[in-house]
Amino acid sequence: MRSGLTPFSRRRVVEPRSPERRLTEAERREVPLGYEAVAEALVGGRSPVAACSVVGRDLACDGVSLGETLSGLGAAYAAVRAGVPDFAATEAMSVSWSEATLEFLSEVTCEDPLTGLASAPHLRTRINEVYRGAELAGTSVRRTHALVVVDVPRGVPDESADLPFSHALGLAAVADVVRGVFAGDETVARLGANRVAVLTRRTDTLGRDVAGVRARLGRLGLAAEPRIWIEGLPGLRELATRLLSELSS
Repeated sequence: MRSGLTPFSRRRVVEPRSPERRLTEAERREVPLGYEAVAEALVGGRSPVAACSVVGRDLACDGVSLGETLSGLGAAYAAVRAGVPDFAATEAMSVSWSEATLEFLSEVTCEDPLTGLASAPHLRTRINEVYRGAELAGTSVRRTHALVVVDVPRGVPDESADLPFSHALGLAAVADVVRGVFAGDETVARLGANRVAVLTRRTDTLGRDVAGVRARLGRLGLAAEPRIWIEGLPGLRELATRLLSELSS
């Protein structure tokens, strides 16, 4: 006897989906620390590329060398009997490790390579130190320190000159002038593409020092006349960080 169900009304038989395999306790003990996400992806039949990117970055931030990082990747593959890492996984881990390392180096570098000026991150660190010292001494940074900012506009483009390089040379010349006046323990740094900033104490001679910088800059014969001013530091450290970001833009 035929069923009254048409092909469209018959129920489709759905095969139950097999659960995704997880790491066993024995495998987990063999997987190097930090590579668990990579191993989980491998035993689950998923691509480990995303996990490799995350792990590579984390290990770089922890100071692990690239050689150790890739050795750990091989050990993770071996722990779950997945053979050797393929190109995609190795590339993802290497690239993320390299990018994180470059970011770290750019943050800790103390000098701008073109001008010899201190870097913006170094200036930020020095300002944080000044705020911590003021907190311990019970004083206000607004009364003890300030920034002297020199803005060096770009000149009119010259087809025969390398403008970025020429501008960097101009900044280096400005830096020499500034260092000649602020020759003590002040921090002289580059902010953005066009500015030099000095973290200095507020003294009775600060106004005279700024006037001296202005006069010496006028004798440099730069393509565009620099502007110089005293920028007060805010009372809160968080606002100082925002101020530096604005001056760097």
